[in-house]
Amino acid sequence: MIIIMINKISGVMPALVTPLNNDKINQEALKKLIGFLLKQKAEGFYIGGATGEGLLLSLDERKKLCEKSIEYIGGECTKIVHITDMNYKNTIELAKHAEACGADAISAIPPIYFSYDDKDIYNYYKNIAASVNIPVMIYYALSANRVMPTKLFKRLFEIDNITSVKWTNSNYYKVIELKSECPKASVINGPDEMLLCGLAAGADGGIGSTYNIMLPTYQNIYELYKKGEMKKALAEQTKADKVISVMLNHAVIPTVKLVLREMGIDVGEAASPQKQYSKEEQATIIKELKDAGLEI
Repeated sequence: MIIIMINKISGVMPALVTPLNNDKINQEALKKLIGFLLKQKAEGFYIGGATGEGLLLSLDERKKLCEKSIEYIGGECTKIVHITDMNYKNTIELAKHAEACGADAISAIPPIYFSYDDKDIYNYYKNIAASVNIPVMIYYALSANRVMPTKLFKRLFEIDNITSVKWTNSNYYKVIELKSECPKASVINGPDEMLLCGLAAGADGGIGSTYNIMLPTYQNIYELYKKGEMKKALAEQTKADKVISVMLNHAVIPTVKLVLREMGIDVGEAASPQKQYSKEEQATIIKELKDAGLEI
């Protein structure tokens, strides 16, 4: 196998919202959203993950999302495509499809719903990695399955093309441990409200839902942290967190989509069966977000 490697994954990357119309990809809105984020100097995109509602879309729609996103992004940014499906054959099919489309890396949550031990999870990622010639990112989120010990990550990072982890977890002690045990691995922070915490623990960047609507704020956090200007970085994180606090009182993905529609990018509603807000609820949420400091 010839592994096509990219430079170490780092920087601030939106977890791309998927524009939908009756649970089908809205290509025009997708192109507009990507163009908007490219103008803001997004360093990469995470496609079809939790924010992208990939697990709620059909196999054909996930492939279309991958194809069109990579086409609209072009060659300047890192393109990471999430490929996990409840059907393992579909997972492998999506992995190979993403590579054929020009993805720079693929990403996968652990196998979900059923009980799996460390050996099962190791073999799962090993087989995904063997199916492609591009890097693999582990998407570590406790909501997906279970705690993965550092010793398991260490074994996984011994596989040539498993090179990074999207750390959607608030345990930053484990990030410090992971960076110590696996110094060559890229760790990308997942929780938007704790990007600065992640960077301080050794993360190499961040991927997040609210980056779709507050990308410059997260870019400021990242750049200020790198310059050692911690007070200013904390002020930017606090600004973002006031908005996030409002979103956490509602449903994050439907709320991010609501804000994008308010900004003139009609990404539609969240995929079924997620929450659909009434016009009165939408007006209330927008007011709360503006009161929290979000510029719309």
